Amino acid sequence: MNIARNALFQAIMVSTSIVMTSPATAALSEEQIAKLGTELTPVGANPDANADGTIPAWTGGLTSPPDGWSPEQGYTDPFPEDQVKFTINRDNVEQYRDKLSEGQIALIQKYDNFNMPIYQTRRTAALPEDVYANIKKHAGAVELQSVGIKNLNGSNVPFPIPENGLQAIWNHNVRYVGGGVDREYHWFPVRGNGDYYKVGFHEKRVFDENMDRPSENRLLNYMAEFTNPPTLEGTIQLVHEPIDQVKEPRSAWIYNVGQRRVRRAPDLAYDNANDGTEGLRTTDQFDAYNGAPDRYKWELKGKKEIYVPYNTYKLSDKSLTYDEILESNTIKSELMRYELHRVWVVEATLREDSSHIYGKRTFYLDEDSWSVLMEDAYDTRGDLWRVSLHGLIQFYDAQVPWYRFNLFHDLNNGSYLVSNLANEVDEPWKFGIEGRYIEFQPDALRRRGR
Repeated sequence: MNIARNALFQAIMVSTSIVMTSPATAALSEEQIAKLGTELTPVGANPDANADGTIPAWTGGLTSPPDGWSPEQGYTDPFPEDQVKFTINRDNVEQYRDKLSEGQIALIQKYDNFNMPIYQTRRTAALPEDVYANIKKHAGAVELQSVGIKNLNGSNVPFPIPENGLQAIWNHNVRYVGGGVDREYHWFPVRGNGDYYKVGFHEKRVFDENMDRPSENRLLNYMAEFTNPPTLEGTIQLVHEPIDQVKEPRSAWIYNVGQRRVRRAPDLAYDNANDGTEGLRTTDQFDAYNGAPDRYKWELKGKKEIYVPYNTYKLSDKSLTYDEILESNTIKSELMRYELHRVWVVEATLREDSSHIYGKRTFYLDEDSWSVLMEDAYDTRGDLWRVSLHGLIQFYDAQVPWYRFNLFHDLNNGSYLVSNLANEVDEPWKFGIEGRYIEFQPDALRRRGR
């Protein structure tokens, strides 16, 4: 790393290690903005390799599928020749403690079958060029207002050089996932004794810029239908997601197939549990984290080199059955892939005047995509309770870095929830879809329910 660039990152690290008690921030200077795409990657990451080369330089990411690939194959592993370098387990966990989260250490110590196969690091995250251009164009214009934001203008990284934890978590909330996506997947609540059942889910998520008509303060429109089990089949959710959820709370509706009616669903927010999750995932843990951030104080702790689930393509293998993936206490470790990456560490502490089942949460955000890759969640007594792992892959046909799985462990009872699996789904996921305003209204929910 050259001297000027090293000085820049030292300045960033010093500024982000300070506890931010106020969301007030200064706009980025023209000099800072000019660094995007030069001394920084287009999303604000460090493009250089680390000192010992265990994290390589970012050279643009993975922008094309493997030769001969077709969507019907699912997202096949573009690195099939990569071998496990070493495995972290109970016998050697202390040797790697400085590159693990407290949650990972707890999982290794608690479960015989939780271990971490470590592979070489591949910085595959990549976004379309027009997305990069829009990030740079609006980098100095987006502002925090209390805990909300204004002047987003479709930017997917509003704060590429974050000054506090609130800015960092907003980068995650509005990050690029293709403008719109239509997908079907399965999730599984797995009890401590290994028993589980399948939940089927078909969702359509369209961001405001991909709608036929814009809506004020609208981030995205979301509709999803349960396809399994029979007790939930036909239940439909509709969400209008605002940009600033303090100014305008999330609007949500549910079509209940048993009652054959649509009702408002104010409980689709914060720490309320969702149908089919056995309470193992709160609403704001969907997509790793979402929603209004007003119940927490957010502190940016700086960057850390840590082993995270990354390029987890093995779990896309269409020849795998779900029985071959699921085990007691966690999914099969041999199917996982961990790599050393630089992550932003963000700590959320519950405000004294707010309520939530988690008193403190530590999030680990990928520097190359702003996706939350892991979360350690503590109860209100300060004890580590739940550990979440979110395996990232590059959806190479759409230039979207997003999750191959979301995995939520409960350390108290040994159960877990794994979501976003599509091994037994035939229809390929579709990115870049567009939506019509009329399709995402409560009346449309009623018509679809009938």
